[in-house]
Amino acid sequence: MSRFSTTGTPRVMLAAIPLAVMLFALSQGAAAQALADQSLEDRLNTLMRVVDEQQKQINSLEQQVTNLEMSQRGKGAPGYGAPADNGAVAEQPGADGLPVPLPPLAQVNPGTPAPGSGTGTATGVPVNPPVPDNGTSGGLPGATDGSGAVGQTQKAAQPVRTQSEDAVVQSQQHTPLFDHKLTFDWGISDTYYDRRQLQLSGFLALDAIFLGNINLGETKSHQVMADLDTRYGISDRLSVDVDVPYIYRHSNFIVGGAGGAASTLSDASANSSDIGDVNFGLYYEILKETNSLPDLVGSLRIKTPTGSSPFGIKLQQVDADNTNLVAPNKLPTGTGFWNVTAGLSVLKTYDPVVLFGSLSYTYNIARSFSDISSVIGQTEPATVKIGDVVQFGGGAALAFSDKDSASVSYTMALEPESQTKAPGGSYSKVPGSETTAAALTFGLNHVVNKHLTINGSVSVGLTPDTPNFVVGVRFPYTF
Repeated sequence: MSRFSTTGTPRVMLAAIPLAVMLFALSQGAAAQALADQSLEDRLNTLMRVVDEQQKQINSLEQQVTNLEMSQRGKGAPGYGAPADNGAVAEQPGADGLPVPLPPLAQVNPGTPAPGSGTGTATGVPVNPPVPDNGTSGGLPGATDGSGAVGQTQKAAQPVRTQSEDAVVQSQQHTPLFDHKLTFDWGISDTYYDRRQLQLSGFLALDAIFLGNINLGETKSHQVMADLDTRYGISDRLSVDVDVPYIYRHSNFIVGGAGGAASTLSDASANSSDIGDVNFGLYYEILKETNSLPDLVGSLRIKTPTGSSPFGIKLQQVDADNTNLVAPNKLPTGTGFWNVTAGLSVLKTYDPVVLFGSLSYTYNIARSFSDISSVIGQTEPATVKIGDVVQFGGGAALAFSDKDSASVSYTMALEPESQTKAPGGSYSKVPGSETTAAALTFGLNHVVNKHLTINGSVSVGLTPDTPNFVVGVRFPYTF
């Protein structure tokens, strides 16, 4: 009995092998025969089910790509596909992160339920994707388990900006993109002023009656500036730039009083064009933006008095019939001062919204001039110290797509009174020189390609010390 059990079993197993092969061949033949015996309508239904299942897998792949992009920008669960409650997910990723491939058409059972009609799919793969854990491992960005999976570096934890969001950084914050070595930023703008001033020429009698001439003076001015700002990235945190402007100015002066009549107007025009104040800048990225921290950039700018100074320009009578009409013989294209500006700018991306703000302080260095008088034939040397400027502002931008965004921002600048000092004397304030400038700016940015961007803006003045409006367009080209 023992001998039968030890020697008979191998013989039975060997005899079973041909039988298994025969049964497998018969089953394959039966499956092929079953597919061949199907009617044309059944075959079409089977093919349509397979096509539907493949389309569902394509949608699943697209959803996983979308969720991966959102996770890199701080949304969703990084490193995984769509959430488990998303009905668009049809397949669970396999070991390689992709859905399990479909079987050949001949292996689909004609009786398989239509996709989505049950708890599984045509391939028998469960519908529900894996649920991410709450730890920091498993390939999530910022993981510290040392596995070396993609997304574990510090750089991967930084939000990924779209091209239109990068355009906001350059156009609204005027700060460089530190990942570009060289940028040429050319722009042109038109600044318009319209000022009216009541001019009184006479005296007050009996503390109540004014005797003399009352005239209304008006000044209209356009300033067209074209400048080229060249930026160079020394490192991924440090950048320098130089901005060279060229300015054309046209002003029209209108005053009443021609022929002794207050209602009769006369006017005069003046034009000038010259290089403006060349300025240099140094930018340092203090903080790089992460999912929890904003982007913080410090800057230091120096402006040189290369443009023509406004001091010493003489006013002359233009119309012999109107002694009230005086106009300068030329117009300045610069401030006449050196100044140093220290600033901080902050930016945070909440895709598709970008929030930004800035704060700066400008120190104007006092300078001595051989003549500051505007009267012909009179020379008045003096040292002038204009007020230091505190400027702050903020705004928001909305990215409509990867290439287009719009923004709105508010800026205010406060400047105290200027002071002058005669040689050997002491400083005295200049009455009416204190200014408060506020403006509301609307911007529109379009990314042409990975090198060229178009940034347009319209700024509206909110106070009398601010231009009526400024319209400009810039063309940053990055290498």
